[in-house]
Amino acid sequence: MTADGLIDVHAHFVTDSYVAAARSAGLEHPDGMPGWPTWSVEQHLGMMERSGIEKSYLSVSSPGVHFGDGSAARALAREVNVFAARVRTEHPRRFGHFASLPLPDVEGSLAEAAHALDVLGADGVALETNHHGLYLGSPEFEPLWEDLDRRGTVVFVHPTSPPHADDLSLGRPRPMLEFLFDTTRTASDLLFRGVLARHPRIRWILTHGGGALPLLADRMEMFRTLLGGGPVDAPSAVEQLSRLWYDMAGTPFPRQIPALDAAFGVERLLYGSDYCWTPAEAVLAQVEAVGSATQPSATDTWRDLTTRNARHLFAADAR
Repeated sequence: MTADGLIDVHAHFVTDSYVAAARSAGLEHPDGMPGWPTWSVEQHLGMMERSGIEKSYLSVSSPGVHFGDGSAARALAREVNVFAARVRTEHPRRFGHFASLPLPDVEGSLAEAAHALDVLGADGVALETNHHGLYLGSPEFEPLWEDLDRRGTVVFVHPTSPPHADDLSLGRPRPMLEFLFDTTRTASDLLFRGVLARHPRIRWILTHGGGALPLLADRMEMFRTLLGGGPVDAPSAVEQLSRLWYDMAGTPFPRQIPALDAAFGVERLLYGSDYCWTPAEAVLAQVEAVGSATQPSATDTWRDLTTRNARHLFAADAR
């Protein structure tokens, strides 16, 4: 592995017991997808070698760990976090870990965040864009944001199905469109409810180039100015959204990342594979597309840029 290998902030794992728990809750086709992927450490490392990925930060994808039973969600969060921490310990140069939290259970999430960050050594936490219909600006979540802001935590925000997804998705898998819209929706909620302004030390990562945010940021600012939204003395919507981190999982070129660059710049752009929900061959094709895209500068490749950005994100002085 070369020193300039990609750093993948959007990488997933599943375990047999996690999938069994989801299926027991009736989630045979999560988010309208045909079924569950398979995953193993060996498969993941093989994909990384083929793709030139130096390190992957593992997280549980949608639908998260809360399937309706609060105590079961706490137990499942602890189980998957202990598993991922063990993988990280066995392969410290190849894997990091964003811990799952049992939201919308705030008390349980505070306890699990403390255990994951202080005991297991997680690199951050992973949340969904909404938790049983509660978006991330919801006042109920404020104690969690206070704690994560105090810690300067990396918070990886993964999209999930919105409320009434069956009606909205028109029978299509929700990751195709609804995931991108739900990322946009929860980011706007964080912005307009003032969470971003109140908690500037949280290092938020949004996925898939920020969804529709690059196209809608100016429109959001227009409404913020006309109707109010968030603290009156807060920076503009574009300024606040430019302070977030974005990964390029999905179809970054030829159109999505240039749109993100025009809106927010690429100083906080990160690489994401979306493996294992994205098959290995599709990851390889995406890496090839990234490699063949026009470079962001005369001296940087997209690989150089995203790897340098990731090292800055996880550096101690970024807190």
